[in-house]
Amino acid sequence: MNYVLLSTIGAVFMGTFVMFVRMKAAKKPASVKKIILPPIFMSTGALMFLFPMFHVTFMEVVEAAGVGMIFSILLIKTSKFEIREGDIYLKRSKAFVFILVGLLIVRLVGKSLLSHSIDVGELSGMFWILAFGMIVPWRIAMYRQYTKLKHDLGKYKNPEMV
Repeated sequence: MNYVLLSTIGAVFMGTFVMFVRMKAAKKPASVKKIILPPIFMSTGALMFLFPMFHVTFMEVVEAAGVGMIFSILLIKTSKFEIREGDIYLKRSKAFVFILVGLLIVRLVGKSLLSHSIDVGELSGMFWILAFGMIVPWRIAMYRQYTKLKHDLGKYKNPEMV
């Protein structure tokens, strides 16, 4: 079995896992920790670039990060918070699952097409950069929205602060 097929199977499992985690997360109050930890944990993947197999050119970094940032717009638009029962919750979005599946399909098709012209290690590095370029702006937007609601919630709980 080749690396492209293995990484494709891994991507499908990770995408499915993310969807279930997201659905479960909507049932519990959000927190700063839950927003900022995923990109921090994901950042450890950058250690792959210590190995020559995963080295990418500057232009590949720019392309992958740019595509990731464009994709993040879809995630930002479908991630909204709401105040419920005195806590802040991530609103469930029916579109989120479809967008996540769509992004996964685009990623799989892209990997399949590009694997014929770009080395598998380099391609892996590019797709990690794409994913990181997608999650960081998304989580920054979530953090900003969360802190704004947290501030509004503080005013609601303590009207004399207004």
